[in-house]
Amino acid sequence: MGCWLVSADTLAASRFVVSPLAETIASLKTLERATAAHPGERAWLDAYLPAYRERLADDPVTAPLIRAGLGRGWNATFLTPTPTGKGEQTFTDELARIRETPAETARADLAESLAGPLPSRLRRSDLPARAADLLGWVWTETVLPHWPRRRRIIEADVIARTGQLSRGGWTAALDGLRPGMRWLGEGRLRINAYDYPQLELSGARLMFVPVTPGRGWVSWDTAHRYAVVYPCSGALAEPDRAPVPETLGALLGTARAGVLVLLDTPKSTTQLVALTGQGLGSVGRHLKVLLDAGLARRRRTGRSVLYYRTDAGQVLMDAQRHE
Repeated sequence: MGCWLVSADTLAASRFVVSPLAETIASLKTLERATAAHPGERAWLDAYLPAYRERLADDPVTAPLIRAGLGRGWNATFLTPTPTGKGEQTFTDELARIRETPAETARADLAESLAGPLPSRLRRSDLPARAADLLGWVWTETVLPHWPRRRRIIEADVIARTGQLSRGGWTAALDGLRPGMRWLGEGRLRINAYDYPQLELSGARLMFVPVTPGRGWVSWDTAHRYAVVYPCSGALAEPDRAPVPETLGALLGTARAGVLVLLDTPKSTTQLVALTGQGLGSVGRHLKVLLDAGLARRRRTGRSVLYYRTDAGQVLMDAQRHE
């Protein structure tokens, strides 16, 4: 199996990273494979797949380049660069690393992903530029219009994962992060079930990178920087929250009713801010009203305060559904 040996210091210093480029690569994988992980992703795919195919239809180089780089079990390294982890970078900053890849490096990475020689049409020097141009198109045309909402989902997932970490340790936070991944204890992190050589990560920078499409991968580009890209999971990754019933919105106000809808499972104020897009002050005021009305309660779990619906809040929600 693919297993990483992670020292206690490396694990303690690991961090979650938001990467617009990783989100775009995951979206490119979805477009290339034309399969969706859930109904929301299917709606997105149906909306953008025709334009993607049209974009590649008359390009005899970029289409086989992407198929070679992403179509097998091993990604071409230059196409999936590991985040630097040095503060948040813009998509343009991240994309520059692909565009600036030496041509010989790109060709070698593609040959490795193909496990064989390159086709003659890919033996050229403009492969990094072509890959960067396509990723730029995917970002601008298909990801950027949805990025504020996707970012909220990503941030909510990070909050949920760090909450799991504080309550149940690394076993709770990492098990199920991506298919086949498990924290085995004693410094052993199983990445997948493949028979790859064991890697020693002592002293390395380890990053976890959530994305909203149902795609994931691992990457490393130096001896000291590794990343696990994983799909957001659970309720936080649902493409569409339950709608706010019209009558409930009229009774409580749409924004406040939206908070009550989200309290089907316990959530912190930080999670509610990420999920609603409202400011911390607004969410706090909505929660105070719901608490005073007996529609919500709160409890402390570790360092977090979690809010949840009371029985009265649930009765109110059920009554709206049967209107």
